[in-house]
Amino acid sequence: MQRCSDKWPTKALKRHEYFPYRDMKMKDYSLEPIGFIRSKIKKRKDAPSFYTEGAPNAVLEVKSKYTEGLSQMKVGDEIIIITWLHRAYRDVLKVHPRGDTTRPLTGVFLTRSPDRPNPLGLHRAKILAINANNVSIGPIEAIDGTPVVDIKPVVEHSNDF
Repeated sequence: MQRCSDKWPTKALKRHEYFPYRDMKMKDYSLEPIGFIRSKIKKRKDAPSFYTEGAPNAVLEVKSKYTEGLSQMKVGDEIIIITWLHRAYRDVLKVHPRGDTTRPLTGVFLTRSPDRPNPLGLHRAKILAINANNVSIGPIEAIDGTPVVDIKPVVEHSNDF
């Protein structure tokens, strides 16, 4: 069976042969963190609501088995870090945006609240340094120990990446 991480075969394959799991019926999904955020922010209450509101720089500590995925990243690149907001409440469907009770209750899917059924966080940050599996980034509003599930490039133009 061909896996995505294997080299591409020399013979032509049909799309379903490249992606044999695409038609599986799945009831549960699992994510394995590719790394963790190491930050000065230790408590949820101390995290700013947005990275432009005084968030510190941090280190994205990538697990050694995923460091090849950092290939071609360079200082100055802007990336989107997708995190699992591990301290979120997963039974919340409505919140007052930014915790402001003067604002009406709003569905979480229209807010940046960490509290939601599947608490994925999206964080735009700039790469400040790369040292093996430690990527200095910033600013970022994630708390220390936040699991990172993926990294994507910031795409400005359709032909980027």
